Amino acid sequence: MSTTVSSCGQEKDKQDSINKYPYTNELIHSSSPYLLEHAHNPVNWYPWGREALDKAKKENKLLIISIGYSACHWCHVMEKQSYSDTTVANYMNAHFVAIKVDREERPDIDQIYMNACQLISGSGGWPLNAFALPDGKPFYAVTYLPKEQWLDLLHQIVKVYTGEPEKVKEQAEALTKGIQGQSLVKQPVDAATGKLQKVYTGLFDSVRSSIDFTHGGFGRAPKFPMPDAWELLLQYYHLKGNEEALNAVTTTLNNMAWGGIYDQLGGGFARYSTDQTWHVPHFEKMLYDNAQLVSLYSQTYKVTHNPLYAAVIRQTLAFIQREMTSPQGAFYSSINADSEGEEGKFYVWTKHETDSLLKGEAADIAEAYYHITANGNWEKGNNILYRSEEDAAFAKAHHLSEKDLHEILQKADKILLDARSHRVCPSVDDKALTSWNALMISGYLDAYHALGDKDYLNAALKCAGFIEKDMMQKDGGLWRNYLNHKPDITGMLDDYAFFAHACIHLYQTTFDIHWLNLAKVLSAYTLKHFYDPQSGLFYYTSDNASHLIARNQEIEDNVLPSSNSVMANVLYRLGIYFDDTSYIDISQEMLSQVMKAIPSGVPYFSNWAKLLGIMQKGPYEVAIMGRHAVEKDHAIQQYYLPDALLMGGDTENLPLLRDKSVKGQTIIYVCENKVCKLPVTEVKDALIQMKR
Repeated sequence: MSTTVSSCGQEKDKQDSINKYPYTNELIHSSSPYLLEHAHNPVNWYPWGREALDKAKKENKLLIISIGYSACHWCHVMEKQSYSDTTVANYMNAHFVAIKVDREERPDIDQIYMNACQLISGSGGWPLNAFALPDGKPFYAVTYLPKEQWLDLLHQIVKVYTGEPEKVKEQAEALTKGIQGQSLVKQPVDAATGKLQKVYTGLFDSVRSSIDFTHGGFGRAPKFPMPDAWELLLQYYHLKGNEEALNAVTTTLNNMAWGGIYDQLGGGFARYSTDQTWHVPHFEKMLYDNAQLVSLYSQTYKVTHNPLYAAVIRQTLAFIQREMTSPQGAFYSSINADSEGEEGKFYVWTKHETDSLLKGEAADIAEAYYHITANGNWEKGNNILYRSEEDAAFAKAHHLSEKDLHEILQKADKILLDARSHRVCPSVDDKALTSWNALMISGYLDAYHALGDKDYLNAALKCAGFIEKDMMQKDGGLWRNYLNHKPDITGMLDDYAFFAHACIHLYQTTFDIHWLNLAKVLSAYTLKHFYDPQSGLFYYTSDNASHLIARNQEIEDNVLPSSNSVMANVLYRLGIYFDDTSYIDISQEMLSQVMKAIPSGVPYFSNWAKLLGIMQKGPYEVAIMGRHAVEKDHAIQQYYLPDALLMGGDTENLPLLRDKSVKGQTIIYVCENKVCKLPVTEVKDALIQMKR
């Protein structure tokens, strides 16, 4: 992996950049593309670490802890407006020790100071700028500010700290106690089936009023995809037969696939939509969104067989392979929203541009299909490509067959995509993060089961092999990041939880016991180094973490499932696979800690609620033994079965596989709570036993 890469393959040479710029600070030694962007600011930035903290204490200077990430538009704006300005920089250098943090590399630091910002103002965002005492305890925090306001705030902070230092220290102590006191009060375990079923049954009624049944998604703008929440409603439809829940999912998926949030030419989703109809995206593309959305579209395709979803899966994975995959098979983190200093410039079109590339009927049809107008449907006469109806309806309105429409669009898309490839590309943050790569492994596996393309399985296996070889340590510990052929940050809970979950997914796909054993190794490591028996939950950082004022517990699901909810799902599944009740007990205890919060905050506890859905009825334990076990497993997984745990092969290497081999045959056993129905040899008969 290179130091800084664009999707066109452009590279920067570090030494040339040192010679080229008048300023170079300590960030020049970093691997993070986001930190390197600030390496030539006149601000004397330091990376997070002992050197910066010791300097602040020695010189009795306040800390500015500024947090952002490569694909963040307003982070780039503040870098240009304020951090590149010598007047601002000189004042910051004189009165503060300034630390830059890449939130994707160090979410543990981001969590602490984002909590501070939210406690102060009730909201947060990036860039996040926290002011702290030399020991790291925060007393104030803000997000983006224009240069004059930022400089004015710096003066105010210095004035207050100089005149009333004790008041600032009191505020820091109070705020730090607030951050440290955010863990839940431990609740007793309540795993009674009737209670679980009652809570789960009421979930859709709790969330229905917040769903936009016209355009999809939740509530008003801005709209985030929130894929895990829709996976919950898909599961709810499967378990409860609620058609309205399925309609909420398909309405959301249809509108996102038609909208500007989806790259109509190149594939892949932007991070969120700024409007209610998904038309105007914030153009940055994140690996974690695309990984989860591939999974969501794949699972929903199994239910609906909508060809639109298959097209989205294929096009998005083609984009991932083309623009976000390293030679080692790892996946890059994000693609910038900006190019040539403008947000979205790479993706938008004027009608004059499309007219010059497309001729006659092709221009008329493509421009109508994608809503391209002379005045533009966005800013400065530019057009964001989006759709607004089914292909059948559009074709009928334009007196075309669907086949003719698709032929016209296929040719037009190819011409436009080729022309776009010659533009200046947005930069790519090419670090590989273990947790996000694990999500992409699961995305590829879900796509493999939905569409049957073995290249998808191979991509998942290649990435998993990379993580095991280059991101794992001998004691079972994980590294978090990988760039320039090396890792350098220790793993957080999400790295372990997401990769363990991906390993279970790999086992269910290949029946290679290696992956299940690896998930067990990872879980054992987290229980030793992350688990807090006092709360029944896991800390986000290990017991080896240093220089942090708090060890937080990540509990709420959001655009990513929380590390604790994933860990609870992992332990529950491992407990069944290995017949280990201690794992199941911890998982049940974890779910009990959030049970009261689920009904009133369904989208923010969606992954917990998915676990609740499995626990309230118990999963099907599907054992497939024999020479053709993997083929039959794949045939079964072409169906949507969120409540099935699959296992098997030709070796009785798990408790639930003992005494199930029959020489010369491949047998399928559908079991519940270790009680098996009559063995069958045909997939269709097994599906009937699972009521599908």
